[in-house]
Amino acid sequence: MRCSSFHRALLGAAILLPFASVSHADECPVAAAQKAKAHAQAQSQVHVQTVAFNPGSKDIVDTAVGAGSFKTLVAAVQAAGLVETLKGPGPFTVFAPTDEAFAKLPAGTVETLLKPENKDKLVAVLTYHVVPGKVLAADVVKLTEAPTVQGSKAKVKVADGTVMIDGAKVVKTDIETSNGVIHVIDAVILPPEKK
Repeated sequence: MRCSSFHRALLGAAILLPFASVSHADECPVAAAQKAKAHAQAQSQVHVQTVAFNPGSKDIVDTAVGAGSFKTLVAAVQAAGLVETLKGPGPFTVFAPTDEAFAKLPAGTVETLLKPENKDKLVAVLTYHVVPGKVLAADVVKLTEAPTVQGSKAKVKVADGTVMIDGAKVVKTDIETSNGVIHVIDAVILPPEKK
């Protein structure tokens, strides 16, 4: 279809568009410009989606911060001086309690643990949530216990399709990071008391 002379005069510069070369010789410059614009928008949308969905590019700490539901855990990791460790190469598997999980603890527990004089106890609690290596959900369900960085072993149980680590329920699995994996749990697990 040929364009009117008005459209040719008005949009004669359209042949300079970067995508004009893809149009047919007898195609209207208006149509060519619209196609070029649609192509550019489609390309930019694909690029944005690719950049936005890159789950493994952040480490464990940055992933927890970005999630927004681990503020208490992140504060505890900072107070315990474990940020650099959990940003290290790993790999680590973290059973991460949400803010709601920390809220289930008896009143004052978190505040007490965050005090400088209780740093050793806080480190023990946090490292009990960390398993060395990258253990995905498919592997967790095969375990009966998991050796933690703290030194004790956490009990793993699978019942009715639900995975439990000690008394905590695993509510979300396999959040992959650049240095390991996070499994979200609904309670804070505590290492056994040393005898």
